[in-house]
Amino acid sequence: MIHDFIVIGGGISGASAAYELAEAGSVLVLEGETTSGYHSTGRSAALFTRNYGGAVVRQINALSAGFFADPPDGFCDSPLLSPRGSLTVASADAADKLPALLDLSEPGEEVVRITPAEALERAPYLRPERVAAAVYEANVSDIDVAGLHQGYLGGIRRRGGTVQPGAAVTGLSRKDKIWHVSTRREVHRARIVINAAGAWAEEVGAMAGTAPIGLVPMQRTGIIIDAPDGMDLAGSPAVDFAASGAYIKPEAGRLMASPGDATPTAPQDVRPEELDIAHLAHWIETETLITVRRISHSWAGLRSFVADEAPVVGMDPRVPGFMWLAGQGGYGIMMAPALARLAAALVIGNGVVDEHMGRAYPVDALSPARLDHARPQ
Repeated sequence: MIHDFIVIGGGISGASAAYELAEAGSVLVLEGETTSGYHSTGRSAALFTRNYGGAVVRQINALSAGFFADPPDGFCDSPLLSPRGSLTVASADAADKLPALLDLSEPGEEVVRITPAEALERAPYLRPERVAAAVYEANVSDIDVAGLHQGYLGGIRRRGGTVQPGAAVTGLSRKDKIWHVSTRREVHRARIVINAAGAWAEEVGAMAGTAPIGLVPMQRTGIIIDAPDGMDLAGSPAVDFAASGAYIKPEAGRLMASPGDATPTAPQDVRPEELDIAHLAHWIETETLITVRRISHSWAGLRSFVADEAPVVGMDPRVPGFMWLAGQGGYGIMMAPALARLAAALVIGNGVVDEHMGRAYPVDALSPARLDHARPQ
């Protein structure tokens, strides 16, 4: 069988693209792990916020908003978003970082300055002497990451597509305009290949004969700890710390914390370092009133970036029939609906989008062709 599309990677990026493509032709998703979304997707406690990331990322976030608010009929059994709110606090020596956040405010997506007392009321576990200034963004929501991912995977199957786990790609070749995609067990054929392999996207590109795009996987660490005794944090916001990029977020009755680290690493099944966990626990006790008695869970995940930190979405400029859908950094969950629609439009339109989509999407700022200056000639 010759598929119309083979999508490499069954995380949120690949699953969302395959869902959109399945309306236009036969789709096969090849996922290297035994469970789709095992790496970055399965290790994300994502928020949806319009005011996050660079200008290109924020534009994509805005384009995803409608999908999250009103998903297609039958896509999911419960809402994909639930209210959370986002609080950013700064010590006296980091207060100069807050005006940049205030500048992102726009109608309906307001970021407002609040007093330290108001910040402490919203997040009573913060250490008062460490909160000199604060801003608050009310229109920030938790994303049901598992619900979103399963909605896409189920939708692929309902539309006639196939998701094959445990099918790591070992080779790619193209003959007579048909891609031959090898796994350990068999060879699949398709007219178009979509590279949504996450941290492994550069390796997949190399198999296909593309030039590098400069993708760098970066490790981020997280832990789950108990909330302070007697403190109900169900309505508490996520808290970002302006000085360090660290954050704390309520998570199923507990607290998830991360130092916001971004350590370059090779693509792999990353594990948290004990020293990183110890430093994070110490930081929590320094910045908050929480005593870290027990860490119920710890993990690490990979976020992948190219130099300008915008996603890479588009047909490769030199390898026919090969699409990049990579480099989503820490924004992949919230951008998934919009990027999937764009990827499908570019594939089906042979690299060209219609006039309406071209006006809405920053196509050139996402295209792999923008990275040509960094590619060997």
